[in-house]
Amino acid sequence: MPIILPITLVSAGAAAILNFWLMVRIGMVRREAKIALGDGGHPPLVARMRAQANFIESAPIVLVLSGLVELARPGSPWLLGVMGIYMLGRVAHGVGMDGKQPSRLRMIGTLTTILALLGLAVWAISIAADA
Repeated sequence: MPIILPITLVSAGAAAILNFWLMVRIGMVRREAKIALGDGGHPPLVARMRAQANFIESAPIVLVLSGLVELARPGSPWLLGVMGIYMLGRVAHGVGMDGKQPSRLRMIGTLTTILALLGLAVWAISIAADA
């Protein structure tokens, strides 16, 4: 039986693992700083919480767009590339949120997220317009 939406399926799995990794990183800072609830005004914890929140703000929309584009245009190597770059960018963003100053990794992660989101949105709209 063929797998429906294999690119989106792998991307959703990667997103779940990435979210788990972001959660673990928050837990490590919580344990070290002895902060059980909230952020305690602790900048490293705030940064890691924002890294996960930022991921959660974009990942569902990117995954939905990926699934819809893949339904309309199955087997696209472009979609595989976009989703791979998006996931790598989110890792870069998570790591880049550590530290006091905005880092290059954070900017790369932000840029790849914006480009993936806008690119998938334009692609979805163009597919709909062609129908």
